[in-house]
Amino acid sequence: MEKKLVIAHDLEENLVKAAEEAAPGWTVITGKDEDQWGPRLKDATVIAGWKKAMTPYLDQAENLEWIQSWSAGIDSHPLEAFEKHNIKLTSANGVHAFPIAETIFAMMLGWTRHIHTYTRQQQEKKWHHAGLKLELHGKKLALLGAGAIGKETAKIAKAFGMEVAGFRRSGEKEEYFDEMYQLDQLHQVLPDCDYIVITLPLTKETNGLFTAETFEQMKPESFLVNIGRGEIIDEKAMVQALKEGEIAGAGLDVFATEPLPEDSPLWEMDNVIVTPHTAGSTEYYNARVIRDILIPNLKSFINDEKLSVNVVDYQKGY
Repeated sequence: MEKKLVIAHDLEENLVKAAEEAAPGWTVITGKDEDQWGPRLKDATVIAGWKKAMTPYLDQAENLEWIQSWSAGIDSHPLEAFEKHNIKLTSANGVHAFPIAETIFAMMLGWTRHIHTYTRQQQEKKWHHAGLKLELHGKKLALLGAGAIGKETAKIAKAFGMEVAGFRRSGEKEEYFDEMYQLDQLHQVLPDCDYIVITLPLTKETNGLFTAETFEQMKPESFLVNIGRGEIIDEKAMVQALKEGEIAGAGLDVFATEPLPEDSPLWEMDNVIVTPHTAGSTEYYNARVIRDILIPNLKSFINDEKLSVNVVDYQKGY
């Protein structure tokens, strides 16, 4: 039976060629539009780049064995249906560790050195010190998530001489982290942290993790960054905490509702930095998915070996 790889994205020629060379004898179909991939899903063996519009085709895809997500987060995918059909799933985790770590530090430094304030003042041609005094060096960072993004962020944090407290499901120690905790120990550490960064995936365990009580435990001087998922935070509780000074500020790339509604108070809050879910945007995204994840796994798949890169555990949700 002919093997087919459907990549539901527009790729540069060199990346298409690399995929074809990794799967000799396979038919490789590329293209982001439904009229390009739709007719091919029924016979596809592997799909790279799952889209919501593919869900109606799932029951017809009798040959489908493996899906490569184009995103690190897979909470929007029909995981129960994939598991029911015995379809393997791999994520794009690690693809945007560099750009997201850069965004995290852009937010923390932007807040600390008042760049967000000065940018607003520039629009008004206003020359004002704005009370600038903070430094990032030597501060304590709580880093929720010790995956590729968390590790890269912790590595950079050590260059600033920061103390890094990490949080992960296992609590297992990791390089660049001074201490490692489990999520149920969060309340023990938050009162001592100057910066809190969320890089967690959205799971049953992390949904609604940050509540009004959580914000009460944080320093009034602390700054929160969320590049994980918006649903991890109770947004109303966060807005209230920002208004009442329970925390000093927030840098937010993800929100419970996206695009962020125009009537959200977060848009106009002086102590909030908003970016439109772009923390992972990078010129190297497609190349990293193809070369670092898809091709190594494809070679294993062709050789009847276990997939080794970013295999999703349906029970854990990541």
